[in-house]
Amino acid sequence: MKPFLLITTRGEDDVAAHEHAAYCRLTGLLPDELEWIRADRAPIGTIEFARYSGIILAGSPFTVSEPEDRKSATERRVERELAALLDDVVRRDFPFLGVCYGVGTIGSHQGARVDRTYGEPSQAVRISLTAAGRTDALLHELPPSFDAFVGHKEAISEVPPSITVLASSPTCPVQAFRVGENVYATQFHPELDTAAFTSRVRSYAGHGYFEPSQVDTIIATAEAADVRASHMVLGRFVEEYLDSRRGHRGAMPPEPPAGAPTYSKSA
Repeated sequence: MKPFLLITTRGEDDVAAHEHAAYCRLTGLLPDELEWIRADRAPIGTIEFARYSGIILAGSPFTVSEPEDRKSATERRVERELAALLDDVVRRDFPFLGVCYGVGTIGSHQGARVDRTYGEPSQAVRISLTAAGRTDALLHELPPSFDAFVGHKEAISEVPPSITVLASSPTCPVQAFRVGENVYATQFHPELDTAAFTSRVRSYAGHGYFEPSQVDTIIATAEAADVRASHMVLGRFVEEYLDSRRGHRGAMPPEPPAGAPTYSKSA
């Protein structure tokens, strides 16, 4: 089988390792079936799309709406590389799932307004599928409403025509969307179960997502939440795109010739 590719950007070794393990656990993929690029450590480089069943972009402490002069050189590099990667992903309609940070990166690539209007503190929230989400090939097996963990400073506040909104929450209008047939993003975290969420909250207590004094309260509330339905997003992504099963839904354009012009909707 062709493996999937996971791209992460978390600088802490233990957090990054736990994140990769969580994706393996909830996708059902073995570590060698989920290849891993730590974009915080080295350039993403050229992706050979023919080698992979799909690509997953994990969440990040990076935020695309942060003023440029407050971004590190690494963050600016990662943004440039992801924008170039998304040029190819969107043109090919290649299977792609961006989690949390994916809303900002794909959203800005498509011309959405990404700002801090609809940021949500670390917590479990009720997600509701839209009419489009209830008939979407990836999400239609999820319950119409379910709980999921969130924690983000930025979100989409204005949606361009190229984005189909698939899920929403009372405090964040765009919780999931699709571009084309195979490019997805979720604002919520389908890779987090209660243990992983608790670990993440402790690791990011000083990163501005919530007041450090709230850690124990956030964890106690999280332990009462049932977010198992949100995990289905990862399982469905693998089920839908694993090459030995159904393959890609959309037509896959041929590899563009070297030097061919690219098109991006990014600002």
